[in-house]
Amino acid sequence: MIDVHYLTLLAKEFPDTKKASTEIINLMAILSLPKGTEYFFSDLHGEHESFIHMMKSASGVVRSKIDDIFGKSLSMEDRDRLASLIYDPEAEINRRKNERTDIEDWYRVSIFRLIETCKAVSTKYTRSKVRKRLPKGYDVIIDELLHADDESNREHYYREIINSIVECQIAEGFITQLSYTISRLAVDRLHIIGDVYDRGPHPDYIMDYLLEFHDVDFQWGNHDIVWMGAATGNWACISNVIRINVSYNNFDMLEIGYGINLRPLASFALSTYGDDQCEFFYPHILDKNIFDPVDEGIAAKMHKAMTVIQFKVEGQRIKAHPEFRMEDRLLLDKVDYENGTIVINGKEYALRDKNFPTVDPNDPYKLTDDEELLMSTLEASFLESSKLQKHIRFLYSHGAMYSRVNGNLLYHGCIPMTDEGEFEECAVNNVKYKGKALLDYLDTEVRRAYFDPGDSEETGLSGDIMWYLWLGSKSPLFGKDRMTTFERCFIADKATHKEKTAPYYKLIEKKEICEKILEEFGLSSDSSHIVNGHVPVKLKDGESPSKGGGRLFIIDGGMSKAYQKTTGIAGYTFIFNSRSLALAEHKPYSRMQKDGTQKFHSPEIKIVETLRERMTVADTDMGDELKRQVKELKMLVSAYKKGVIKEKG
Repeated sequence: MIDVHYLTLLAKEFPDTKKASTEIINLMAILSLPKGTEYFFSDLHGEHESFIHMMKSASGVVRSKIDDIFGKSLSMEDRDRLASLIYDPEAEINRRKNERTDIEDWYRVSIFRLIETCKAVSTKYTRSKVRKRLPKGYDVIIDELLHADDESNREHYYREIINSIVECQIAEGFITQLSYTISRLAVDRLHIIGDVYDRGPHPDYIMDYLLEFHDVDFQWGNHDIVWMGAATGNWACISNVIRINVSYNNFDMLEIGYGINLRPLASFALSTYGDDQCEFFYPHILDKNIFDPVDEGIAAKMHKAMTVIQFKVEGQRIKAHPEFRMEDRLLLDKVDYENGTIVINGKEYALRDKNFPTVDPNDPYKLTDDEELLMSTLEASFLESSKLQKHIRFLYSHGAMYSRVNGNLLYHGCIPMTDEGEFEECAVNNVKYKGKALLDYLDTEVRRAYFDPGDSEETGLSGDIMWYLWLGSKSPLFGKDRMTTFERCFIADKATHKEKTAPYYKLIEKKEICEKILEEFGLSSDSSHIVNGHVPVKLKDGESPSKGGGRLFIIDGGMSKAYQKTTGIAGYTFIFNSRSLALAEHKPYSRMQKDGTQKFHSPEIKIVETLRERMTVADTDMGDELKRQVKELKMLVSAYKKGVIKEKG
């Protein structure tokens, strides 16, 4: 049955048979193209240099294209230098200008080679789609060079255009933008499977980069969700965010990147812990601050001050939410402050740090007046940071607890399950959910807590649901029985530091469990896959990212420098193109040297599954949408021909 009202609305965009038919032809052409290449990353943890390099290099795919095109005509050194130009055009141009006198010749040769590379990475797209990704100002020139089809005249045509670019002194800008275009075209769609934030120096730079990317989605991780909670002003989330990033020396990001005012914290820490060496709270120095260097001793005092405040604030939230069942994390009231010991699970431990000047043993979870004032000041900084709020809103608009994309299921942590392999029923806000329904409910509540806390089912303070998802024992984003921050800070016995992982992580070794999860989310157990993050794969110890007979892939390979000794590599990229599924294993990123040179390590790319037939756009989620549009346009054409709707063209 024809919906005349809808077709009348559609007719405003396609007012006659010719325009509607032209669009049908265009959509049918797109449906026949090979599926664009999807890239999957997880656990970026603020490592902006590594991640952005992986994006610019398309995780090694750009280099393989260069080898395909120029393997017989260019030396290995020349191919390396062309790749370096694409990865970091500004640096390579500056280096070449310093070492060559014939720089204009180099410009001409480089433009030609870049155009050939650009052609190779754009073959999967229609000309109109390529045009949309071309840089403004250079788009007409690049389009002409990419589509010069007259073979007999092409060499002369190329030479004249390239000479004009050099003579007009725009070669450097043109080369730079053309290099960026190659990287943008190589990655058609990007999936970030959680944890943009914490540990590494600049998640803010990563978010700035992703804001400009043409097609990206997020599956929230527990480190993302705690920042999302902090952006609501939730004190439990704010204290965790500040503690973690002070402990990793991320002052540039906090103060310069997001404008979080840490001076009140520094003043409070110095006045409260002035004589305390805070020796167990010195920061991890993985990266140096450029704009806001903080003395390590002061940072240690700030770290300890925020840690104690965190335990107080969290204790208040635990008491306010008995349904969270986190009473075992109420530890400040288990401390014998006179003797410097604590009893946990019936066993007494000596504390390695016994100085708690702000804790009242009779009311250990009460904040002092100065601590209250400090937290109010920090809350204001988080709420008023326009850049942070912009980034968090982008996480909301482009993110979710999970996604189903082109037959694959993407999520960060786990699906809560019992030891027997059944979906575990979890109580949230005094209602119980399991499996897909649990993640759907949590997704809704996380959005309400930020955008409309008054309409949320959440009890207590806005953002408490995010704090629970950060560290709760039944949180699908955490997947452990407890977070032992107190023990790691104050108890030397490492046996107390252990966090037991959820049954899920053993169960997913079984193919039938992975198939069960896929079916729960409405996907085929025969052809679909789960792409999972969160837990670093210890490749050096023989662990495999492939689980459940190839139905599930864990792709946390240790992009964070803090994990690379554990994993033995520096991150994974999961790559899904029209012919295969592949995993790229990355080596640690090497920064530029003082002489302007930089060594780039190509990842090892392993095909993990070859598709039976080449996948086209018609086989994708977008293909389903395009087919629907074609059907509706055909209905419109039919309505025009029958006179049901009048043509206006």
